[in-house]
Amino acid sequence: MKTKNDEKIKRCAWVGNDPLYIKYHDSEWGIPVIDDGKLFEFLVLETFQAGLSWLTILKKRENFRKAFDNFDYKKIALFNDEKYKELLQNEGIIRNKLKIKATISNAREFIKIQNEFGSFSNYIWGFVNHKPIVNKFKKIDEIPAKTELSEKISKDLKKRGFKFVGPTVIYAHMQATGMVNDHTIDCFRYDEINKM
Repeated sequence: MKTKNDEKIKRCAWVGNDPLYIKYHDSEWGIPVIDDGKLFEFLVLETFQAGLSWLTILKKRENFRKAFDNFDYKKIALFNDEKYKELLQNEGIIRNKLKIKATISNAREFIKIQNEFGSFSNYIWGFVNHKPIVNKFKKIDEIPAKTELSEKISKDLKKRGFKFVGPTVIYAHMQATGMVNDHTIDCFRYDEINKM
């Protein structure tokens, strides 16, 4: 029987050989997430990832966790100018002024959505009728960077005041949180995720 450490195991082509990437792919990517805290964490990470590689973000993930109070959106929503300036000096994260500001304002908008829908999960999963979209891609180059649905969600989030939530960022968020199963069909995780 193949194990996750077996080099012959078939994974999505984007994974490569980095142990951090392998661990993320094998244990997180594409698993349906309904916990608001985890959904917000991925939203923060996807925001900072815009224009950068996901591996860069994964390597700094724990630094982001410390800097942003364990991704606690209730605390982040209360960040003031002093905290903002402190984050700008934090070499462990990506010190992008606009992305830091967006994370703080997105936390406030996130809470508004919770108040309106009962949870952010109810809101975001409502776009897929609370069931993951199961794609059947054979090769990595078939997987889109964005879709009509990610454009629709992006537009709605922007209307609600969110920043850095373009359709590509939102599609990456949908993939990461299991709203879509974009593991290629030859990947060992494809069937595992479909059974969840």
